[in-house]
Amino acid sequence: VFAVSVSAQRDDELAYADKVEDLCQGRPPNEYFRLTTEGDCRDVVRCDRAGIAGTIRLASVKCPSGLAFDLERQTCDWKASVNNCDRLSKPRLAKPNLHTVEPVCPDGQLQCGSGECIAREFFCNSRDDCQDGSDENVCRGDEDPNKSDVCNPAECFLPDCFCSADGTSAPGIAEGVLEIANVPMMITINFNGAVNDDNMRELYNKLFHIERINPNGCTAKGTFFVSHKYTNYSAVQELHRKGHEIGVFSITNDEDPKYWTDGSYDTWLAEMAGDRLIIERFANITDGTVVGVRAPYLLVGGNEQFNMMTDQFFAYDSSISAPLSSVPIWPYTLHYRMPHKCHGNAQNCPSRSHPIWEMPINELDRRDDPEFDENLTGCHLVSSCSNIYHKDQFRQLLQHNFDRHYGTNKAPLSLSFDPSWLLANTGFNDVIDDWMTHVLSTYTDVYFVTELQVIQWMQNPTSTASLRDFAEWKENCAVQGQPHCRLPNACPLETRELPGETHRLHTCLDCPKNYPWIQDPTGDGFSF
Repeated sequence: VFAVSVSAQRDDELAYADKVEDLCQGRPPNEYFRLTTEGDCRDVVRCDRAGIAGTIRLASVKCPSGLAFDLERQTCDWKASVNNCDRLSKPRLAKPNLHTVEPVCPDGQLQCGSGECIAREFFCNSRDDCQDGSDENVCRGDEDPNKSDVCNPAECFLPDCFCSADGTSAPGIAEGVLEIANVPMMITINFNGAVNDDNMRELYNKLFHIERINPNGCTAKGTFFVSHKYTNYSAVQELHRKGHEIGVFSITNDEDPKYWTDGSYDTWLAEMAGDRLIIERFANITDGTVVGVRAPYLLVGGNEQFNMMTDQFFAYDSSISAPLSSVPIWPYTLHYRMPHKCHGNAQNCPSRSHPIWEMPINELDRRDDPEFDENLTGCHLVSSCSNIYHKDQFRQLLQHNFDRHYGTNKAPLSLSFDPSWLLANTGFNDVIDDWMTHVLSTYTDVYFVTELQVIQWMQNPTSTASLRDFAEWKENCAVQGQPHCRLPNACPLETRELPGETHRLHTCLDCPKNYPWIQDPTGDGFSF
């Protein structure tokens, strides 16, 4: 009887092992999935090959109470936000057979997952040319069969094209025009989101006052990526008047990650070109300087986003983060392949060639003591550095990362903030205010400039000794005078796109008929 029970147990173990093998067949080791759709949607497993003798086992994870596991995003979230509790796993996409031992297709063709051969150029053209659609499932990053070439300095020349093998070379150095000691250290302070009276009064006017002077005699400048809802356009107009740069950050700021990463050309057109139309009209910006894009949540939209940007004459994107490394990355154009990996969970970086500048956000080293602390992952936005709680930590973060850039290749230091984070952490606005004063009083080759001014310098690399006469940085050098209007119109407006909501639109111009939104960015009632 005992022998029979042992044999039955062994059979059960073998059957379970076979079942696990079937479940894990072709499944990535970092993908979580459900064993059942019953229950509270909190339990998931993944395939772990670290078992005894390399056997596969299921490693389980359980979300905290009140949360559910989102299969699409592969993370725990509030249960009301998860809409795939009725599914066991992420949908499996058919893949083409791009790497075969022997050629199976004629030259210039590749094999679909369903077996037939099609021309290479049909891959990733936004049409299903394979029977199983597999030609449209390898379009991100290095998967794309038609991805752009690696950097070729022999064919890439300023002012229109810039690249280097690993992305760390400053312009002018390889050509012998400049030495690194003569390259200015550029710091870009960027803010994402709505511009309103509170952050103007408590933050922007404090950081960018008339007495904060760069070494060329011009005031320090910043870049503001403006989203639409809750923005005061008379304040945007004032920032622009003072020489700051205005960029776009979308109309809706939609919270669904796939809305951005899988967004169509038309989605990106409506969100970004529409946002620019709203900004230019209601902040009365007529000089064509709104040319920069930052994607909400830094969720890049792949080739669709950059095709739209090219067609709409946007000059640069600043949404892609570069992984924390010992030497930071300089901005580059996307004529050639990105010089660093596409960083971030489910990120959709462009794979094709685009005549667009990328202003990468070099991740920040957030360790309290970089000499002794354990390795921590970097953070892209300063306001996403989750371990920074105290003023002295914040000051250390700013100074240490400045030293990293200044002491290596002087790649521009991007300090990007959600303004509410600076205001919510008591005293943090004083810390960055004091730090900016310290930097400008200590160094004669450090400049607080806009993203566009960084591009202008890179297109015409100029020694620090000659920057006082660098014409591109002298425009709107030290603007004084009064705002265009002290009492803007506070237009109470509605739109059919947001039923039941009334929004105030503050502008120095006349009020539109409707609240501008995605299908009606002018507020005139016409579709975009």
